[in-house]
Amino acid sequence: MAEAVETMDGWYCLHDLRTIDWSSWKLASDEERQSALQEFEQLVSNWEDTEKGRGGSHALYTVVGQKADLIWMVLRPTMKELHELETAFNKSKLAEYTKPVYSYVSIVELSKYMAKEGENPEENPEIQARLKPVLPKWNHICFYPMDKRRQGEDNWYRLPMKDRQKLMYEHGMTGRKYAGKIRQIITGSMGLDDWEWSVTLFAHDALDIKRLVYEMRFDEVTARYGEFGPFYVGNILKKDEIDTYFAI
Repeated sequence: MAEAVETMDGWYCLHDLRTIDWSSWKLASDEERQSALQEFEQLVSNWEDTEKGRGGSHALYTVVGQKADLIWMVLRPTMKELHELETAFNKSKLAEYTKPVYSYVSIVELSKYMAKEGENPEENPEIQARLKPVLPKWNHICFYPMDKRRQGEDNWYRLPMKDRQKLMYEHGMTGRKYAGKIRQIITGSMGLDDWEWSVTLFAHDALDIKRLVYEMRFDEVTARYGEFGPFYVGNILKKDEIDTYFAI
């Protein structure tokens, strides 16, 4: 039996994706639209206050393509707080003009593959900052869920620990080439959602997302053992741009 690697777990995470019913939105009165936006902006302000108080973090983006219109990624210390935040939006006026198209529940996760013998990485302040991060407000986002393959001889969960450690180290070296260009947040979701992990990439330049994902496809851990779900990409939506985005 292969040895299971320990994980370090941080904040709970919700990716919430919505489409906007633009036809109904256009039929609403100016007063109703303005009231809905003011209420939504207040929700975003509440998220900002929570982030300033180091009680969580968030990222709000518009989605390019037909899979969704909006995506927000929210981190909170407990699952209950995630649900409260989700429910607060669902009760808002703007929610009446949106439809949920996808969501993903997970926990910010780091594995102990690279932990040194005798070291407790959970006592490292840098590790704690990665488990409870302030999400970047960079220009672009890319979110996708993924699994590790377990088919025949290509079964990640049957590999010895030392083999998995080697493959993950090589994979990590590819990612380091993009330090400062890409910020990656890994969340684990076994038992919480349909896939095993999700990856969220933040970038200043969308082309760097393409380059990173392409290059990582050649790492053995991905080429042989990676299974990918749908990709969602988009552009940052700042609070002072919300009115412009929803303007009719």
